[in-house]
Amino acid sequence: VQLVESGGGLVQAGGSLRLSCAASGSTSRINTMAWYRQAPGKQRELVAGITSGGGRTNYADSVKGRFTISRDNAKNTMYLQMNILKPEDTAVYYCSAVINNGVNYWGKGTLVTVSS
Repeated sequence: VQLVESGGGLVQAGGSLRLSCAASGSTSRINTMAWYRQAPGKQRELVAGITSGGGRTNYADSVKGRFTISRDNAKNTMYLQMNILKPEDTAVYYCSAVINNGVNYWGKGTLVTVSS
């Protein structure tokens, strides 16, 4: 499974961005997917996760009400709609996919910078 993130960039505080994660390869084996982020000098943290059919989602408390995770299995793509962005949302955002045997795949990340 290969994962490629896109959609990052520079945005002012209060603005919005939509990240995409395109999956290729053995996409039929993908189960849950998630977005993680890692800010400079900090550990990677879970931002949001979504089940295989998209029926269940979970969010970090810091992004609840501002971010929305979704996936389109027909397009093998996962999204993260980020609204009301804050400077503390600045990080490299990574796409994660867990396949049926429990192996976790990662993308290379996309940088989101929120200016104050």
